[in-house]
Amino acid sequence: MKIAILLEAPLQKVLISDKTMEKLKALGEVSLNETDQTDKETLKSVLKDADIAVSSWGTPVFDKEFLDCAPSLKMIAHAAGSVKSIVSDELYNRGIKVSSCASVLSRGVSETAIGLTIAASKDFFHVNAIIHQGGWETDLSRIKEMCDITIGVVGCGFSGAHYIELLQNYDVDILVYDPYLTAEQIAEIGGRKADLDMLFRESDILSLHAPMLESTKHIVNADTLKMMKDDAILINTARGSLVDEEALAACMRAGKLKYACLDVADPEPMKKDSPLRSIHNCILTPHIAGCVNNGKLKIGKYAYEEILRYKNGEPLQTEIKQEMLYTIA
Repeated sequence: MKIAILLEAPLQKVLISDKTMEKLKALGEVSLNETDQTDKETLKSVLKDADIAVSSWGTPVFDKEFLDCAPSLKMIAHAAGSVKSIVSDELYNRGIKVSSCASVLSRGVSETAIGLTIAASKDFFHVNAIIHQGGWETDLSRIKEMCDITIGVVGCGFSGAHYIELLQNYDVDILVYDPYLTAEQIAEIGGRKADLDMLFRESDILSLHAPMLESTKHIVNADTLKMMKDDAILINTARGSLVDEEALAACMRAGKLKYACLDVADPEPMKKDSPLRSIHNCILTPHIAGCVNNGKLKIGKYAYEEILRYKNGEPLQTEIKQEMLYTIA
């Protein structure tokens, strides 16, 4: 079995530990991209006659021209999240399986979202500022425990589903908006299906986990923000395009929302003159909810595990089928 590692050399070191690389080499012949380039002409020699390819950010689309280099290719382990930039109809027509590391990245996203959920509910950001200013907050009326409150979840893909799983540790009511799932499917993972209006009206905390689609652009806008409770919390660890930042800024300046916690922006980096930068209860982080630093080595490890599952004839844990492409990030 020949495994082609298409990642440029610098990215290999970030995503694949020495230990994981040795495990890959134990599975068969490994062909490495030893350059810092990922154009097709450079990668054709790496991919040539491979049975399995490991792709990532920057890898070109697997179209007919590229796939003809490896007529025996059976599987692609994508060492990144969304596969939309690499897949093609030709790839699926040839019956090539595609695995993604989205579930690894999404766990970091959902864990960050749950951390922001707790921190914002307990009012950490406000009381921390008061103490740093020399005070000691004694009015604790803004604090809400993770008990008997309603949490809305927009999108029930990898990160949304795991966020709901983490919320099972708390006595909260979970409303879920996902047009691709039935009420029964949502109930199975611990939520209750709701429409968007209900989600915006009733949620004490609203966490966004939807993919970037035309239908999800500015799903948080002036109209939907008006529906939210004045002391509600908005969390976005998904895509910046889900939020109309101008509308959010205007809403918060008018005194609505306890917090908006945003790990993503549109565009990124956030514009220097973005009105959100000057709003003290808008908590901003630079797209760090997913894997960062040593956490990125989990991506290579997961790709190896998927290859091992394929080699052993076992189902892939995160196989991305063609019909799923419209419902994932």
